[in-house]
Amino acid sequence: MGWRVKVSHVTHVEYDGEAHSSYNELRMTPAHNVLSSRIKVTPAVPVYTYEDYWGTKVSAFDVSEPHRSLTVEAVSRVETSGRRKPRLALVDPDPSLGELLSRTPMTAINPDLEDLARTQAVGRDPHETAEAISELVAARVEYMPGSTGVQTSAQEAWDLGQGVCQDMAQLTAGLLRAAGLPARYVSGYLHPRPSAEIGEPVVGQSHAWVEYWAGEWLPLDPTNRTYVGEAHVVVARGRDYSDVPPLKGIYQGPPESRQEITVTVTRLGPA
Repeated sequence: MGWRVKVSHVTHVEYDGEAHSSYNELRMTPAHNVLSSRIKVTPAVPVYTYEDYWGTKVSAFDVSEPHRSLTVEAVSRVETSGRRKPRLALVDPDPSLGELLSRTPMTAINPDLEDLARTQAVGRDPHETAEAISELVAARVEYMPGSTGVQTSAQEAWDLGQGVCQDMAQLTAGLLRAAGLPARYVSGYLHPRPSAEIGEPVVGQSHAWVEYWAGEWLPLDPTNRTYVGEAHVVVARGRDYSDVPPLKGIYQGPPESRQEITVTVTRLGPA
């Protein structure tokens, strides 16, 4: 059984001086079963929405007047789903998924690591292969906040042996693709404390995991060594992090800025 969840994602950017203008894209609106959703921008400006190539809801806005700070608040209520059990099926190659079998700069791994990925598929069905690869990543890469950055590649995370959910998802996607399984990077939110009381706000986090194709899309969370279920809220999908950043933009103004992010997740009850 799924949950009803409220997610509040607030991003505050403070410039070291006056920004003359800024141009921004948000990917903060959940992808499925959205009960309500709103985006508030300060300074107040019109917000335009569209769907990108990967099916993600994008909110775009420009601030054309001088401003010293920018605040974006995204609040959504959504119904999540429980764990989906994989079913065994004969999987024929799907030419439309070629992009999700290809290397990208963020998911590329060296030939030795590609060979290791392929060995995980020997004697295993697609689900067993995906689980073996996810476990390989979880065993190799220690979750260590601050150890990597948004430009860290899958190979760098493997070599370092440390990373965050973004690194583990990109590395898992790269290994899955090397093993012949189309894979996509998923971003969203995670309720970190399932035991919290209904209605109790909990400091949450942006999160990343993967989905692999085996006749249907099935998710895995290598960071938490678990299946994806009611505590996960899907927002965006793509080839890697570069397709799904929560906030992306450029501005004209001082060279330095500071960013503060707060995510609050509240379980409202059963779906």
